[in-house]
Amino acid sequence: MVSSFPELGELPEELSAAAFHALDPVQFARVAAYGTRHEVKTGEILYDVGDVDSDLILVESAVAQVVRTPTATAPEELFLTAGRGQFLGEMNLLTGQTRLLSARVAAAGTIHRIDAEAFRLIMARDTEISDLLLRAFLARRLLLADRVGRNLEVIGDASTGAGMALQTFLSRQEQPHLWLSETSDAGRAAMAEAGLTAADLPAAVTPRETLRSVNPGILSQHLGLTYRRTPKGVADLTIVGAGPAGLAAAVYGASEGLETVLLDAVATGGQAAASSRIENYMGFPFGLSGAALTGRAAVQALKFGAHLASPCGVRSLRSSPDGPHLITLVDGTEIETRAVLIATGAAYRNLPLKRWPDFVGSGIYYAATDLEAQAVAELPVTVVGGANSAGQAAIYLARRAGKVTLAVRGPDLYAKMSSYLVERILADRRIEVRTATEVTALQGGERLEQITLTSRPSGEPDPCGCFGLFCFIGAQPATEWLTDVALDDAGFVPTDVRLGDRWTGVGRDPLPFETSVPGVFAAGDVRLDSMKRVAAAVGEGASAVRSVHQALALH
Repeated sequence: MVSSFPELGELPEELSAAAFHALDPVQFARVAAYGTRHEVKTGEILYDVGDVDSDLILVESAVAQVVRTPTATAPEELFLTAGRGQFLGEMNLLTGQTRLLSARVAAAGTIHRIDAEAFRLIMARDTEISDLLLRAFLARRLLLADRVGRNLEVIGDASTGAGMALQTFLSRQEQPHLWLSETSDAGRAAMAEAGLTAADLPAAVTPRETLRSVNPGILSQHLGLTYRRTPKGVADLTIVGAGPAGLAAAVYGASEGLETVLLDAVATGGQAAASSRIENYMGFPFGLSGAALTGRAAVQALKFGAHLASPCGVRSLRSSPDGPHLITLVDGTEIETRAVLIATGAAYRNLPLKRWPDFVGSGIYYAATDLEAQAVAELPVTVVGGANSAGQAAIYLARRAGKVTLAVRGPDLYAKMSSYLVERILADRRIEVRTATEVTALQGGERLEQITLTSRPSGEPDPCGCFGLFCFIGAQPATEWLTDVALDDAGFVPTDVRLGDRWTGVGRDPLPFETSVPGVFAAGDVRLDSMKRVAAAVGEGASAVRSVHQALALH
């Protein structure tokens, strides 16, 4: 697994130093003051894999062992032996995820349990301890990915649409797991052990149960990553969409004391997480991947106490002038919230071609990250689109694929793409640029093998081998779930000064980023006239929180 936090170190010994840090006596006393003292006996189970408790456990005088549960094909594996001054827990204490491992007492003594509410207070009040715990949790999650992936085995064909959806979800969540191909020896053995057939795939095997025909929603529910009611019951701010705008709003909302819920229909990161490299984001002169940027933002939001849940699609939003807004999820769950931020971004457009749905995830991709690049290594690919996302994808894929063709419908590459990208593309001999060109046909068996490129001026078709068609041809706003909020003709959300007579509030003008419905705001690509840049979306999400505070103060 590639870490979004290289400052933790890349070598095992560097990660171990951060992961298994011991508190000094002063630090230990500060943390223990938030918990309750318990005497424990040898052999006592502190927690088991799959448990939903989220206590931070401090070891005062006992010895505790954290282990991977044994399976029929893999023995028990020791992950951590914790003695005086050490603590048990990892990122699940922030995410609310079920326990990944089991912990038992190896030698009797004293421990301290800090429950979820007290743990949140520590993270909010004690910067030194908060940073120390966060570094340890992140390092442990990285080590977990390498050492104990067998606590979650996913069996299936990674090249299919269903397989790619699961891989995307697990990757975005940085969920430790082991992916087994159904045709590999290990995959066949795991299928036999779990009593699975080809009709059951993809499947997820855990120490407690086997999930057949699994999808991201089912797996998220099992892992405890779906929505759970907040401690207050009514959220102060619910953000729909976890792209850069939504994540920025979650960071600022939670850090400023708002009970903040962040929902996403797929996984945290949005379209930005699909960008292989962002080079013009301020403060990162050497660039960074979209997944790294949004992964860091998600951890920040969690650190400040935001509640993140995915995949959690939203079915509807209903507002009342006298009470909280009501968000209904696709599974029927209802969330009451004092304010709403719409940050759902926009959905990728498809080309109107036969068999397009057949090849999505099996040769047609809407992202160019390491996952997709692995699927097309050393094979010819085509990138479709003329904006920055297409240019970034072409440059990234040129290092991994056999040949990259950049097909642009318009006659001029400079029209919608930043100059620095155009110049880099034109200088790269591994990239063939074809302007005034369209994709007009798709061919293949179970996966894409060939496309037809047609020159617009001549109309002459040119069949060419293509095992990866990367589509970046624009998007349409994800606003079909909105009924009471005013939209423009294209489905984008107008806000503040662009509302005109569509504003439904009484006694005041709309606040910045406020939609036609008082207390409902919009930021990022879904908003009318937004800049469609990551930095702009981050700024909008952060700025919208100020308006949320103002709106809440009026009630």
